[in-house]
Amino acid sequence: MSQQEIHFNEIISRYRSDPYDYVDIHAIHAGLVHFKAAEGTEVQAESGEWRHIPGTKLYEITRERNLKVVTARTNGVVSFVNTGLDGKFVEAGEKLMTIRHPLKKKEIIESILQEVLSLFLAPERARYYFAMDIQSRIDQKGLRSVFINPGDEVITMSLMKRDTPVYYAGDPGIIHSVYFKPGDSVNQGEPLFGVCAEDKLPLIQKIITRVKAEWE
Repeated sequence: MSQQEIHFNEIISRYRSDPYDYVDIHAIHAGLVHFKAAEGTEVQAESGEWRHIPGTKLYEITRERNLKVVTARTNGVVSFVNTGLDGKFVEAGEKLMTIRHPLKKKEIIESILQEVLSLFLAPERARYYFAMDIQSRIDQKGLRSVFINPGDEVITMSLMKRDTPVYYAGDPGIIHSVYFKPGDSVNQGEPLFGVCAEDKLPLIQKIITRVKAEWE
């Protein structure tokens, strides 16, 4: 058994023993916070065809007499609440609580892929598009038929009405997964796409097949 297979087995075992994502909830801005969900509370994400039904209330925050209600964007159970901050003034970005989200089969596959693929991250918060040549190849041959090399122009970054080419600097490989839609605004550091070396493709397919077979 290769080292890659051993590594993949360890990843799968980890997800089997703890098939959850832990989503930290932070203060959206500075203000006086009051919690509306306690530890152990089951929460629901926003729903409806247009996401018009709000999720479960998590907390309220007041700044300069303006009250903002923050609701859940993921399903799960509140596993941690920083109760010492209830009724206190908090700074923007302060961690308030954590939601334990049970991962579905598709989410487990995507999480594993993000661990084993070489991720190309957004260099800045901006809108992103594939370079015209890359998009043309994707349209003609399909996503996983496009091979890229270091130095290839792969992405166009649109920021403040200025388009800037972004060049690939990772190892050669196939574009396996894409995490944005053309024109999406993506935060700095978030993945845009994942690249897979050709010799790793059979192992990645093996993982996907195994997760589909083993998980409910």
